[in-house]
Amino acid sequence: MRIAIIDLGTNTINLLIAEISSEHSYQIILETKCPAKLGKGGINNRTILPDAMERGMQALKTHLHTIEDYQVDKTVCIATAAMRNAENAKDFIDRVKETLGLDIRVINGHDEAQLIFDGVKQVVPIGDQRVLILDIGGGSNEFVIANREGVLWKHSFDLGVARLLDRFQPSEPITRDEVKAVENYLRPELSLLFEALRQYPVDSLIGSSGSFDTIASMIAGVHHPHLDMSKITNYYIPVSYFNELHQKFLRSTLEERLQMKRLDPHRVDMIVLASIFINFILRELHINDVWQCAFALKEGAIHQIIKDEL
Repeated sequence: MRIAIIDLGTNTINLLIAEISSEHSYQIILETKCPAKLGKGGINNRTILPDAMERGMQALKTHLHTIEDYQVDKTVCIATAAMRNAENAKDFIDRVKETLGLDIRVINGHDEAQLIFDGVKQVVPIGDQRVLILDIGGGSNEFVIANREGVLWKHSFDLGVARLLDRFQPSEPITRDEVKAVENYLRPELSLLFEALRQYPVDSLIGSSGSFDTIASMIAGVHHPHLDMSKITNYYIPVSYFNELHQKFLRSTLEERLQMKRLDPHRVDMIVLASIFINFILRELHINDVWQCAFALKEGAIHQIIKDEL
């Protein structure tokens, strides 16, 4: 059976097409994305603006054309923070159903965190030692504390980079005072995380998809230029390499970031705040072991479908 997963994120609408075998394993046939930016301009006001709805519709139409070419048997649409927080989300959902025939399932933050864990655990060997998994989105950031036994704690925080960008609107380049303002805002907002980590201390961070994919690709471009990132599912990020890139982001203007190799042009406005968030977590938690994982929500959804849990 061939299944398509459409992940309606706050910044990007992602598509994954997979072939599920009779042995309940699967092979990824295609991954692609469209930068719809559903949360742009309205995420902190709990609304999806009209132009964002149009971008979302166009992205879904593009993905449907792709799905037709791949003769998919079943399509599952999952929406996250931008849709679950928007007061007018039903307008968009109804329009998508009427116009495109797609049923959008809006999931809560705990379910999103579980899907992310179910994606990560497929390709990262999580053992007896606890790890902290972080997925940085546009509308929300999911944290999961887990070991080989499963999830010990999980939470979704409304601290995605689209929200931070809309709230702080930093200078180009960002100033030291602006960085401090962001960090001072994050600290109390993440109090539940710090409380959980007192009960479940960790030494390692696994960053799934999104910003971590971009950061890993940029670091590999400098330190492992012959490595084909499309062929690997996880990548070790030395903290010293991340720090070098982080400082480069802090010094950069948007125009300079547009020229940076391997930096997705659709992430140039948000990557600085994503990097500040990661740096804050690493520093506050004294973490020196960092991995990037290419699997996240979409792959977790395939896993749950195979297990009849979705």
